Amino acid sequence: MSLLAFGLNHRRAPISVLERAALDEASLSRIVEAASASPDITEHLVVATCNRTEVYAEVSAFHGAVADLTEALTSATEITHDDLKAHLDLHYGDAAVAHVFNVAAGLDSMAVGEAQILGQLRDALGRGQSDGHVGSKLNSLVQQALRTGKRVHSETAIDEVSRSLVGAGLDAAEQHVGPLADVHVLVVGAGAMSALAATSSIRRGVAELTVVNRTHERGAALAERLGGRARPAHELADALADADVVISCTGSTGLAISLPDAADAQVARAGRRQAYIDLALPHDIAHEVADLSGVTRLGLAELGDLLGTGGTVPEVEQARQIVGDAVTKHLGQRAASIAGPTVRALRSAAQQVVERELERLGQRTPDMADGDRAEVELAVHRIVEKLLHAPTVRAKELAIDGRFGEYEDALRQLFDLHAEGGAR
Repeated sequence: MSLLAFGLNHRRAPISVLERAALDEASLSRIVEAASASPDITEHLVVATCNRTEVYAEVSAFHGAVADLTEALTSATEITHDDLKAHLDLHYGDAAVAHVFNVAAGLDSMAVGEAQILGQLRDALGRGQSDGHVGSKLNSLVQQALRTGKRVHSETAIDEVSRSLVGAGLDAAEQHVGPLADVHVLVVGAGAMSALAATSSIRRGVAELTVVNRTHERGAALAERLGGRARPAHELADALADADVVISCTGSTGLAISLPDAADAQVARAGRRQAYIDLALPHDIAHEVADLSGVTRLGLAELGDLLGTGGTVPEVEQARQIVGDAVTKHLGQRAASIAGPTVRALRSAAQQVVERELERLGQRTPDMADGDRAEVELAVHRIVEKLLHAPTVRAKELAIDGRFGEYEDALRQLFDLHAEGGAR
């Protein structure tokens, strides 16, 4: 059994492909059902965020699991087999384990070091546990990855390496419309990313903040917490006209702001400059908005270009060291759990042989002095330990490399081992 990480490469796949692969509740359920039905998948966890679609699975057969997950993703979304093949990101065995740890630490994010993925991964784990699709192996993996991610953020300055998507958007917007201290920011949505956008805007000292959300109560709660103003969804047109910077991340499968919406706002604004920051996937703001006079539109692709990766700075190297050590430790534990039953069976069988032979020795030499008998017993145990040392070490090494299967079969056949101990 090995770990498989299956998903789209969110940092290299075009935004149009990522949008078509984005999961709503219905498509997420279809993928979960397909993974559960696969004969080659024993445990699985689906991570679906605004720009990440991945499945982590314990699999018995690589090709069969990949085929089943490919069919599940293409059937549940609008992505084609050709697009998936061109932008598929596959990790297997040790590489998959390392990938999960890197994801949790924010090292695989568009904005290196972002911490939101910790909550998203924790939520995905909770769903998998409650649905019964996450077993002991995946649970142990993700729990350790989450702990490592927390360590990275507490023990390094990785949070400061890359500006967040929101920060990059606000910087670009400021260049277009002028100092943030003089601008009115409108946040459309009230989810986690929208809350981050609203909070970041206030911290950057914007003149005014307005929140518009489909559920007005939730938007009002966010605005009140930050000292801003909330408006109901039916006042979106007026809110757009009043705003110098519009940030949207609603999680909607359709457009939140269309070209006519933005065009009407520009007419009402008499052509004054306006910036739109689209943090959603699928996108909230029509791409054509960027063609309006006096308007700039920044989506995830443009923000990703602004951020960079920070791949060689000391903080990132420190984070990678923490992650590397944690991965090595987890692989050792994983190997021990894989090789453990066979090693215990081998040692139990050896112990049974030793006990039988010592018992026969006692029957044949009843007059042997107790001291001599103790020396013989100690020597026999030492010999057995030396004989078992090499196969035990080799078993753990092969388990770490994912090549324990054939070796395990050989040991069990050679020594006629039961599943958990003793010879037959």
